[in-house]
Amino acid sequence: MFPTINVKETGANLQRLMKRRGITANEVKEYLNLASVQSVYYWWNGTNMPTIDNLYALSQLLRVPMDTIVRGNGKEFLPKAIVLNASYERRLYAYYTRFHKIQVIQNSITA
Repeated sequence: MFPTINVKETGANLQRLMKRRGITANEVKEYLNLASVQSVYYWWNGTNMPTIDNLYALSQLLRVPMDTIVRGNGKEFLPKAIVLNASYERRLYAYYTRFHKIQVIQNSITA
Protein backbone atom coordinates (compact mmCIF):
# COMPACT_ATOMS: atom_id res chain seq x y z
CA MET A 1 0.00 0.00 0.00
CA PHE A 2 1.28 3.43 -0.94
CA PRO A 3 1.62 5.66 2.15
CA THR A 4 -0.72 8.64 2.21
CA ILE A 5 -1.44 11.42 4.67
CA ASN A 6 -4.78 11.41 6.45
CA VAL A 7 -5.63 15.10 6.32
CA LYS A 8 -8.49 14.94 8.85
CA GLU A 9 -6.47 12.99 11.43
CA THR A 10 -3.49 15.28 10.88
CA GLY A 11 -5.66 18.34 11.50
CA ALA A 12 -7.17 16.85 14.66
CA ASN A 13 -3.70 15.87 15.84
CA LEU A 14 -2.37 19.38 15.19
CA GLN A 15 -5.23 20.86 17.20
CA ARG A 16 -4.56 18.40 20.04
CA LEU A 17 -0.83 19.23 20.09
CA MET A 18 -1.54 22.97 20.09
CA LYS A 19 -4.03 22.58 22.94
CA ARG A 20 -1.50 20.56 24.93
CA ARG A 21 1.05 23.39 24.53
CA GLY A 22 -1.52 26.11 25.19
CA ILE A 23 -1.07 27.64 21.74
CA THR A 24 -4.04 29.31 20.05
CA ALA A 25 -4.90 29.46 16.37
CA ASN A 26 -4.31 33.21 16.42
CA GLU A 27 -0.81 32.71 17.87
CA VAL A 28 -0.03 30.27 15.06
CA LYS A 29 -1.35 32.80 12.53
CA GLU A 30 1.00 35.43 13.90
CA TYR A 31 3.95 33.04 14.24
CA LEU A 32 3.63 31.86 10.63
CA ASN A 33 2.70 35.33 9.36
CA LEU A 34 -0.50 34.00 7.78
CA ALA A 35 -3.01 36.37 6.23
CA SER A 36 -5.94 34.86 8.13
CA VAL A 37 -6.57 32.59 11.09
CA GLN A 38 -8.93 30.66 8.79
CA SER A 39 -5.92 28.77 7.42
CA VAL A 40 -5.36 27.20 10.82
CA TYR A 41 -9.03 26.30 11.13
CA TYR A 42 -8.92 24.68 7.66
CA TRP A 43 -5.97 22.58 8.83
CA TRP A 44 -7.85 21.54 11.97
CA ASN A 45 -10.95 20.56 9.95
CA GLY A 46 -8.91 18.60 7.42
CA THR A 47 -9.89 20.89 4.57
CA ASN A 48 -6.27 21.79 3.82
CA MET A 49 -2.77 20.84 4.93
CA PRO A 50 0.00 23.20 5.98
CA THR A 51 2.74 23.66 3.40
CA ILE A 52 5.97 21.84 4.12
CA ASP A 53 7.52 25.14 5.28
CA ASN A 54 4.64 25.78 7.66
CA LEU A 55 4.71 22.19 8.84
CA TYR A 56 8.39 22.54 9.65
CA ALA A 57 7.77 25.84 11.48
CA LEU A 58 4.90 24.24 13.42
CA SER A 59 7.16 21.40 14.47
CA GLN A 60 9.61 23.95 15.84
CA LEU A 61 6.85 25.89 17.61
CA LEU A 62 5.34 22.75 19.13
CA ARG A 63 8.78 21.26 19.85
CA VAL A 64 7.94 17.95 18.15
CA PRO A 65 9.19 16.24 14.99
CA MET A 66 7.10 16.77 11.86
CA ASP A 67 6.27 13.05 11.92
CA THR A 68 4.48 13.61 15.22
CA ILE A 69 2.11 16.10 13.60
CA VAL A 70 1.37 14.21 10.38
CA ARG A 71 -0.93 11.19 10.51
CA GLY A 72 -1.22 8.68 7.72
CA ASN A 73 -1.61 5.06 6.75
CA GLY A 74 2.10 4.32 6.40
CA LYS A 75 3.80 1.68 8.47
CA GLU A 76 6.94 2.28 10.46
CA PHE A 77 10.03 1.94 8.36
CA LEU A 78 12.96 2.43 10.72
CA PRO A 79 12.73 -0.72 12.88
CA LYS A 80 12.59 -3.00 9.85
CA ALA A 81 15.52 -1.20 8.21
CA ILE A 82 17.92 -1.67 11.11
CA VAL A 83 20.37 -4.50 10.62
CA LEU A 84 21.12 -5.95 14.04
CA ASN A 85 24.75 -6.98 13.61
CA ALA A 86 26.48 -5.25 16.50
CA SER A 87 25.49 -5.09 20.14
CA TYR A 88 25.28 -1.29 19.81
CA GLU A 89 22.66 -1.65 17.06
CA ARG A 90 20.67 -4.14 19.13
CA ARG A 91 20.67 -1.74 22.10
CA LEU A 92 19.66 1.14 19.83
CA TYR A 93 16.81 -0.90 18.37
CA ALA A 94 15.64 -1.95 21.85
CA TYR A 95 15.70 1.68 23.00
CA TYR A 96 13.81 2.81 19.92
CA THR A 97 11.07 0.21 20.30
CA ARG A 98 10.59 0.98 24.00
CA PHE A 99 10.49 4.72 23.31
CA HIS A 100 8.00 4.23 20.48
CA LYS A 101 5.71 2.10 22.66
CA ILE A 102 5.73 4.83 25.32
CA GLN A 103 4.90 7.46 22.69
CA VAL A 104 1.98 5.38 21.37
CA ILE A 105 0.63 4.93 24.90
CA GLN A 106 0.98 8.64 25.69
CA ASN A 107 -0.72 9.63 22.42
CA SER A 108 -3.62 7.26 23.08
CA ILE A 109 -4.06 8.61 26.61
CA THR A 110 -4.13 12.25 25.49
CA ALA A 111 -6.34 11.56 22.48
